[in-house]
Amino acid sequence: MILYPAIDLKDGKAVRLLRGDMGAATVFNDDPAAQAMEFVAAGCDWLHLVDLNGAFAGVPVNAAPVEAILSACKVPAQLGGGIRDMATIEGWLAKGLARVILGTVAVENPALVREAARAFPGQVAVGIDARGGRVATKGWATETDVEATDLAKSFEDAGVAAIIYTDINRDGAMQGPNIEATAALARAVSIPVIASGGVSSLEDLIALRDCGVALDGAISGRALYDGALDLGAALAALRG
Repeated sequence: MILYPAIDLKDGKAVRLLRGDMGAATVFNDDPAAQAMEFVAAGCDWLHLVDLNGAFAGVPVNAAPVEAILSACKVPAQLGGGIRDMATIEGWLAKGLARVILGTVAVENPALVREAARAFPGQVAVGIDARGGRVATKGWATETDVEATDLAKSFEDAGVAAIIYTDINRDGAMQGPNIEATAALARAVSIPVIASGGVSSLEDLIALRDCGVALDGAISGRALYDGALDLGAALAALRG
């Protein structure tokens, strides 16, 4: 199981939100590229990047820090937030991004997800962010009636590389991931699933790894910044 350190970008800085609330942002590093290099130095295999402003604006906003990270780091990175058309997808992949994450458009324009997955095999993931089992879009600000599992199943034959499942109520709250919902989603589809939201300790990671269904990975942010989770130790444990 791959551990993805998260770098959430707001106003050019690396921050963490509490349950997706842009008004509850804690700045952890004014230099996102330096933060990325710290994670790489600790041995991570991937980076998980989120353009928070872009998720609300619908277009990339934190392009400069993302490009700085891509330039400085030689490990693959995936990015979500504000990626809602083919030109933006092509642009990011051309700049060296390994994988784009499509969230809002997965609900509003699923045909784009399918087109992108065909055009860029292995480089398109679907981000499913849920509150109470129902998908939220546009930076988690818009609630929908779409069930997370139904949305995941709808892309079963689309060729997407992964589904990143976030339980919004757990995100940044340091209360542990929603293992039951994540495992249920992973059982419902053959697409690799990456767990996100609430990973706050090594015990949480081990619980996800041993949840009874093979997860592709887990994302952690605040726990790494707060020191509750040591990245080197976590990577060693998962590689076991």
